[in-house]
Formats: sequence, C-alpha cells, structure tokens
Amino acid sequence: MNKALFEEKWDVLRGQINAKWSLMVEYDLVKVDKAEVKFDKFVTMLQVKYGHTRQKAKEEIGKLWAEYESKHKSNT
Repeated sequence: MNKALFEEKWDVLRGQINAKWSLMVEYDLVKVDKAEVKFDKFVTMLQVKYGHTRQKAKEEIGKLWAEYESKHKSNT
C-alpha cells in the first residue's frame, strides 16, 4: 500500500486498526488523524509499539488493506 492510497483510505483503515493492533488506542489514532503525512506517522507508531522495522510496518499495513479488500469484495 502506498502513501497516497493510505491517505485516501485512512478513514476506512482507521476502523480496522483496533481489531489487528490492540496496542493502538484512540489517543494514538488521533495523533495520526492530525499528522500531515498520516502514513509516515502510522508506520512510526507501529515501529514504536510493536518493534517492527520500517519495512515490516509497511508490510503489515499492506496486509491490513488486503484483508479489508478481500472481506468487502466477497460481500458484494
């Protein structure tokens, strides 16, 4: 998932985050809401909270989006 798509779909992704990353609380998500570049802020938060490398954090975000898309494509 690239930055542009993440920025565009942030509201959709935001609703999926707690199910996947329980350490991400509302306070953290509000920080991302306010960030100029939401993708970079969220990647950094995954690095800090879960100890992921930057690459691993990006891969995890991609997996979250893929899971969301597969669920919603099967429902249509």
